[in-house]
Amino acid sequence: MPTRLLFTLALCTGLAHACPDWNPDQARSEIITLEQRLAEWDDQYHRLGVSPIADELYDQSRRWLADWQQCFPAIVRPEPSPLKTAAGPVPHPIPHTGVSKHAEQASVEQWLKGREDVWVQPKIDGVAVTVVYRKGLLHQVISRGDGVLGQDWTRPAHSIAAIPARLPRPVDLLIQGELYWRLDGHIQSQHGSANARSKVAGLMARQSLLKTEGDQIGLFAWDWPEGPATLPERLAALAQLGFTEPAAYSQPIQDAHQARYWREHWYQSPLPFASDGLILRQSQRPPAARWQAKVPYWIAAWKYPYAQVLAEVRDVTFTIGRTGRVTPVLELKPVQLDDRKVKRVSAGSLERWRQWDIRTGDRVAVDLAGLTIPRLAGVVWHNPQRLPLSVPTPEDYHLFSCWRPVTGCESQFRARLAWLGGKQGLAMPHVGPGTWDRLIANAKINGLLDWLTLDAASLAEVPGLGERSSQRLLASFAQGRDRNFAAWLKALGMPPAGDTPLGEHWQTLAQYGVEQWQARAGIGAKRANQLHEFFRHPEVLTLVGQLKEAGVDGFTDS
Repeated sequence: MPTRLLFTLALCTGLAHACPDWNPDQARSEIITLEQRLAEWDDQYHRLGVSPIADELYDQSRRWLADWQQCFPAIVRPEPSPLKTAAGPVPHPIPHTGVSKHAEQASVEQWLKGREDVWVQPKIDGVAVTVVYRKGLLHQVISRGDGVLGQDWTRPAHSIAAIPARLPRPVDLLIQGELYWRLDGHIQSQHGSANARSKVAGLMARQSLLKTEGDQIGLFAWDWPEGPATLPERLAALAQLGFTEPAAYSQPIQDAHQARYWREHWYQSPLPFASDGLILRQSQRPPAARWQAKVPYWIAAWKYPYAQVLAEVRDVTFTIGRTGRVTPVLELKPVQLDDRKVKRVSAGSLERWRQWDIRTGDRVAVDLAGLTIPRLAGVVWHNPQRLPLSVPTPEDYHLFSCWRPVTGCESQFRARLAWLGGKQGLAMPHVGPGTWDRLIANAKINGLLDWLTLDAASLAEVPGLGERSSQRLLASFAQGRDRNFAAWLKALGMPPAGDTPLGEHWQTLAQYGVEQWQARAGIGAKRANQLHEFFRHPEVLTLVGQLKEAGVDGFTDS
């Protein structure tokens, strides 16, 4: 089925989001900004055949606009016209209808009430066309356009093997269908759209196609407006004329549970095309003479789960890692993605964040990397109000900065503690970021090794930390203290020094010069200088003094 035909809110009662707390000027600015962005996307998609944004993000954006218009009815704007630039010079003999889109099973159940003889098909992710035969000969192929007028694609269509130049019988035939890019064993849940629709749209904009290109384009004839009265009859007759795929991918259903089964089946199974949902179709529908280029009552779409969700940025914060790397983090208004509620996502590097210039109020796309980790997929549109941000200076943070939680160093110091207590360092059980935060907040830690001197009396002064928890924490600290010398070097943040054993005492390594470090396997000039500086850095030497006083193996004089 074609996508973005006519977006409808007919089945979406109520708001998808709470109304924003905007004054009238901001509301008008936000609404106009989104209207302009939607108009740009519509023009690129319908007139140029380019998909600048995923369909699911487009649908969500249009729903946001509809919500805002309901929230601020005093702001009167022209009715949206997604197909304004899509029309061509060639009229469709029978208009292309739209399709109502559903995201939830409850909405599908409501649509199915009172309906009988309903069938389902995959919602093909391609470009819609009208194909006309006269006396069995290919006469014309018309792009969907605005549903009433489209472009003449007859010339390139002659190179598409799936659109035969001659039918088995000399009949007049008009079918509506989807041109799609052939894929081998495509699993939608794993591979996504694979840019398949854009490939087809780009090729059909040409005057001619190579044979290899035409062979890669398929045709799924999803409707025969003037065909037999019932869908099974239409499917059988189309198959006899050579259009066999609709019969292979059409199934009768009785209820939403069966619809859900086929939706999940086609979402997870290998198919020869990309798809973006399920089509529900009544077997019988009105005569073709009554069809219009708007959403009909006899067909609906149940979209696949969102692979990307639209999210609003509430704030941009910056974390400083143990080695001084600055990472922008987007704090989001919570959104549901698969079975996860996503509240924050990394923007990657500082350079990437600057390139995208993400600020509070921007709308971004979020997906799941490896189907598990929330990931920033891109900026969908910017907030028209560009709010200032306090951005850390990268040059202030490096491998040897922030050994104490002074102003501006809180993030990197916490990262150092997390590394020290984590599996990369001393592997202290039951000691995580929350533990360190509580001790810092209660002035029990002001340096990387202050925990070595904590006792039961000190921990008793920490609110919310009971006796049992204190004893467990002290036992974990004791385990950390007793780790071997190699573990302590890693915990302190010594730069990697290769796989060659380092010995068992600090003083031996402290005497190495740059040349000695560089002579070790796998250590270059930059790493050698870092190691040399580490063993002489004043903050590190202060820590070594604490370890010596605590009697930690490898740091004492003996």
